[in-house]
Amino acid sequence: MATPPDIVVIVADQLRADAVGAFGAKHARTPHLDALATDGMTFTNAFVQHPVCSPSRASFLTGWYPHTTGHRTLDGLLRPEEPNFLRTFRDQGYRVVWAGDRGDTFAPGATELSVDEHGFTRPPAGPRWGGAPYQRMRRRPEITGIGPDDPLWDRLFYGGEVLDDALDFDEAAVRTAESWLRTVPSQPWVLFVPLVAPHCPFEVPEPWFSLHNRAEQPPPVAAPDGDNPAYLAAIRDRHGLARATPEVWQEVAAVYHGMVSRLDDHVGRIRAAVAAAGTTDNTVIAFFADHGEYLGDFGVVEKWPSAMHACITRDPLILSGGPVPSGRTSDALVELIDVIPTLLDLAGISATHSHYGRSLRHLFDTPDAEHRTYAFTEGGFLVEEEPRMERGPFPYDLKGELQHENPTLVGKAFAVRDRDWTYVWRLYEPPELYNRHADPDETDNLCGRPDHAAVEERMRTAILSWLAATTDVLPMDRDPRRPTVDLPTPGLAAPA
Repeated sequence: MATPPDIVVIVADQLRADAVGAFGAKHARTPHLDALATDGMTFTNAFVQHPVCSPSRASFLTGWYPHTTGHRTLDGLLRPEEPNFLRTFRDQGYRVVWAGDRGDTFAPGATELSVDEHGFTRPPAGPRWGGAPYQRMRRRPEITGIGPDDPLWDRLFYGGEVLDDALDFDEAAVRTAESWLRTVPSQPWVLFVPLVAPHCPFEVPEPWFSLHNRAEQPPPVAAPDGDNPAYLAAIRDRHGLARATPEVWQEVAAVYHGMVSRLDDHVGRIRAAVAAAGTTDNTVIAFFADHGEYLGDFGVVEKWPSAMHACITRDPLILSGGPVPSGRTSDALVELIDVIPTLLDLAGISATHSHYGRSLRHLFDTPDAEHRTYAFTEGGFLVEEEPRMERGPFPYDLKGELQHENPTLVGKAFAVRDRDWTYVWRLYEPPELYNRHADPDETDNLCGRPDHAAVEERMRTAILSWLAATTDVLPMDRDPRRPTVDLPTPGLAAPA
């Protein structure tokens, strides 16, 4: 019987697929991720199921879509009574280790049921997300043309060179992973390493801050005429982003890609620690992100709860090591909920709960085979759910205000993709249709044109069928009818 593989899962936060060299980014400097891809398999058509952190993580850890059980908010976390794949590994004999403490995935009590070890060997310094942004950074107004007293500095939180060597979140998590890998157990194990980079604020220490030439950064995708959906113009107006010059966007991009290069270095260190542990031949490494980043595309930064553009939803998924073949690429349609079921498959473990993930293992030998006919992403809220929408502190306060002032800006949205088309249905706004080959940036909305009516109808029907098939999950266990009830019989109980 084959030895079950050891598994490392590395999750980036807010990483665009086109920021990684292995996914065609000519301006990227990601040698370790590129080497991971060369030694394994890349999936160029992988898509997240939600455009925001916590719902995306709840989705890929359960194999459920966000709508299946209502995990659609930043504080709607996985609860102890809900299943998740980390817990499946643990229950089936794997030692499950969480390097770090993201805190945006499991509700109280769920972590203890899902992993065996958790936290940092040495906690990060400063605020929760590492360091002390806005206080320990040097900005470069001579490059951007915007002075340090301009409020656009803080609303973009860009151009930050970290001046001290405080131990931030990602460095603390990677050091924890390195420390744990020095004495790996004899039983099979899963090492889960969810990182923060390249999430905002855009800041990074040297040498990564100056690594990328500002002048070589490609310009962002311009906002199309008509601005559909409406949140794009609303964000630009509220944050004053229309004043951002091309030099500003180059500075934003250079710092972001510096953060990606630092993330790449962290991945390289984890791979080196696996090699030093002597487990490389039997260790599978899965690398992916929870969602992407606008990075100036359409004139905005960050993400949005109902954002469906490819820069937000396309994922840089890499599997490498163990039985994963090397040097292969698949353009099959993949959903992020497929990743951990693939790892379970490689471990010979069956999930103990109903889910919608599908193992990618069959693509190892036939990367050109079909996997899914459609890939789906969803997000947003009902207007009446406004009280449950986020209210973030500075610098997220303006973004939160927009959602509460006009909840239709963050209305429910569903995107469906096949190999040729992207269709987006919005509850409070007109739909969108994009030709993925002619218009990969998704700027030319073809909805409503008679020559594409059949495509619209097919994609709209696909969303309806998907929702009908995934609205809920049946429990795995059957409950006995007419169970024994330990209560007194009405009319026969002694009076109190």
